[in-house]
Amino acid sequence: MNNSANESVSEKLNLKTKVAYGAGDLGPAITANILIFYLSPFLTDVAGLNPSLAGQTQLIGKVWDAVNDPMVGVMSDKTRSRLGRRYPWILAGAVPFGFFFFLQWIVPKFSDNAGSQQWGLFWYYTFISIVLGWLYTVVNLPYTAMTPEMTQDYDERTSLNSFRFAFSIGGSILSLILVGLISSRFPNLSDRYVAIGIVCGVLSVLPLFWCVWGTFDRMKAVGLQHPEAEMPVSIPIVQQLKIAFSNGPFLFVVGIYLCSWLSFQLTAAIIPYFVASVMRLNDAWAVPSVVLAVQLTAMLMLPVWNQLSHRIGKRGVYFAGMVLWIIAQGGLFFLQPGQMTLMYTLAVMSGFGVSVAYLIPWSMLPDVIELDELRTGQRREGIFYSFVTFLQKVCLGVAVAVVLQQLGNAGYVPPTDAVPLPVQPESVLLAIRSSIGPVPTVALLIGMVLTYFYPITKDVHTQIRLQLSERKRDQGQ
Repeated sequence: MNNSANESVSEKLNLKTKVAYGAGDLGPAITANILIFYLSPFLTDVAGLNPSLAGQTQLIGKVWDAVNDPMVGVMSDKTRSRLGRRYPWILAGAVPFGFFFFLQWIVPKFSDNAGSQQWGLFWYYTFISIVLGWLYTVVNLPYTAMTPEMTQDYDERTSLNSFRFAFSIGGSILSLILVGLISSRFPNLSDRYVAIGIVCGVLSVLPLFWCVWGTFDRMKAVGLQHPEAEMPVSIPIVQQLKIAFSNGPFLFVVGIYLCSWLSFQLTAAIIPYFVASVMRLNDAWAVPSVVLAVQLTAMLMLPVWNQLSHRIGKRGVYFAGMVLWIIAQGGLFFLQPGQMTLMYTLAVMSGFGVSVAYLIPWSMLPDVIELDELRTGQRREGIFYSFVTFLQKVCLGVAVAVVLQQLGNAGYVPPTDAVPLPVQPESVLLAIRSSIGPVPTVALLIGMVLTYFYPITKDVHTQIRLQLSERKRDQGQ
């Protein structure tokens, strides 16, 4: 309890608290990374769904997942318990979350008729996608909403996010290593994905309990020092929506976030097809090694970008990372089979930009929330974070569905045991190259324009914090 008392007088966080908070994103990162990179090829190449149905089942799951985000965000904001607003959700959802992740990789038999089997699998994976997405929201959205509650210091929030995303990227890296190791031991694709579901399902649950245990004292101290942070939100949801979308800086952050993450998720969805069909690589480590080059670079660059943000600001860091990322995406469009060194060089360059996409938009969001608090008198972290994730998931669902629909229309040839690396038509290769090159590049350029006009600088944030402090003094808090 002494630690809590000491922390309650300072906005600086100790290392134990930062590490425990960061650990909360480890499990969701493991599952999300595997779903992004491997769910589409699993559905088309292992479960046997045609690309169109595989895209539709993910789109339905993501849209419903997005719809429930604001609902969970609002209910999280309104929750009252002796554990606070956020912890009950994380604790209740952790184990079911891991279990439904495992169910995602099962291929049930519904019928001997090919058409009936297709639709049986479609509805099975749609149901699993809906429930798994909801459980992901239950554990992850309240977790992300804790960021502005743990500290109100401008630079300390960037530091806290660097710990979060170090674990997030670390989880992504760990998932890829596990996939590579499991793939080496299980040559049969069905057995391989079942093993991935079991191992990664278990590993996705445990860090969530670590996060709750390691941050509880800090959150309790914050509740005592800033009781407004634990007050349930009383504004009706329709009015909350109007206020949120009348917040200009919030719309900028949403646009910046969507542009960078649309680029990342579109590339992630197509990279297994790019490695196999364009680069003609069929080794178990082919996809993991490329993605590892991106994620390792992103993780190593987090502390570098964090320090640079103190000197040149969030806007300058975002520009630097995006320029390198745009060059990399353009290079991938022209890459040819056999150019292995260039492929890994471009992957490393992409990692510089991906690291910025992890760090900067999320560190902007707490500043927007405090501007909202200044205007409304209430803290509504859940509703703001839920809208960002709402749009992210819709964007991901649409991107994956469009990519898979294009592959299906272009005549994608799935691999078989007899032909594990089929030669694809030129129309398929063009669809893959377009999805990994021009489309992400345009999105990144739009994000840079939005960042240039983003209005909350460090000086503006200082003024917001000063006005909030003066208001609290006037109210006797």
